[in-house]
Amino acid sequence: MIKPKRLRSGSKIAIISPSAGLPYLFPEIYELGIKNLQDHLGLEIIEMPTARMSPDDLYNNPQIRADDINKCFEDDSIDGIITSIGGYESVRILPFLDTKTILANPKFIMGFSDATTFLTYLNQLGMVTFYGPSVMAGLAQIKSLPSEYTEHLKAILFKDSFPYTYSSFEKWTNGYKDWSNLETLGECEEFHHNETGWTFLQGSSTKQGYLWGGCIEVLEFTKSTIYWAKESFWEDKILFFETSEDKPSPMQVGYMLRNYGMQGIFSKIKGVIFGRAKDYSEEEKLKLNEIIVEIIQGEFGASDIPIIVDFDFGHTDPKLILPLGCQVELNPITKEIILLESPFY
Repeated sequence: MIKPKRLRSGSKIAIISPSAGLPYLFPEIYELGIKNLQDHLGLEIIEMPTARMSPDDLYNNPQIRADDINKCFEDDSIDGIITSIGGYESVRILPFLDTKTILANPKFIMGFSDATTFLTYLNQLGMVTFYGPSVMAGLAQIKSLPSEYTEHLKAILFKDSFPYTYSSFEKWTNGYKDWSNLETLGECEEFHHNETGWTFLQGSSTKQGYLWGGCIEVLEFTKSTIYWAKESFWEDKILFFETSEDKPSPMQVGYMLRNYGMQGIFSKIKGVIFGRAKDYSEEEKLKLNEIIVEIIQGEFGASDIPIIVDFDFGHTDPKLILPLGCQVELNPITKEIILLESPFY
């Protein structure tokens, strides 16, 4: 894989809005996220033209959004890129990405949710990309989240201590308090204690593979397009999926998984990781777990690969960073998930 240069204190990070124009609508929470990147992570921030652009201008100009990404990779003074927030149609920017320039100048690029489109596509072309928090969702809330979260961000982005063993956070939340209420700006909704960590639904032996995935609903946008992975790509992958605030039902998630089975993907991969499903009741989580196993193991016979659920990434917080293209180890015996290699060169 093509890896970016490691970040450090003082690295210049460009902020882009490749999807929704929420910084335009909620500037205070956006600015708090910028401040946290500066104060807590020591990063220097550069705002690209799309960062605060209006929702209508962004929607009507997918090429402008792609141009921002292209310019970030062209500019030698920029060390990395973080999205302001997600959205729902960044798939429209893919035709305008200058992939030759991007791959020739690899850089740290991180987002989640709708960023799944270009993170997975660039990874398929050979570059490590990062599934993790955005400025407004995950970084603006740093002071309200457990201190272990900031330690995790620094460990992945700045340190060179690999292999790195992921740890579950002691508490988590489904979302944030109203962004228009300045008195509670950056605060989270009710926290839930995480006493058991994540769960291995199946698996009896250790497996190693290369991370790839994102928001399972967003991945539906690229299926059967030229931006979907070729058949040979799926060998030795560990897929990770999470669900959005739209809250697809357990059965709808099952429909999406069945498509992967029909492509023969479950016979090639080494494991599956599911993020904690946002806003699901305990009953709905149990039903989702049942459907996941029923389809992957029952319908498509993949009974020997580990399946993990309730992993700390995606649309709940705190969010762990998952680097697409890097090798991880899933150990059902010790219940460990280990990032075996550095995502940076």
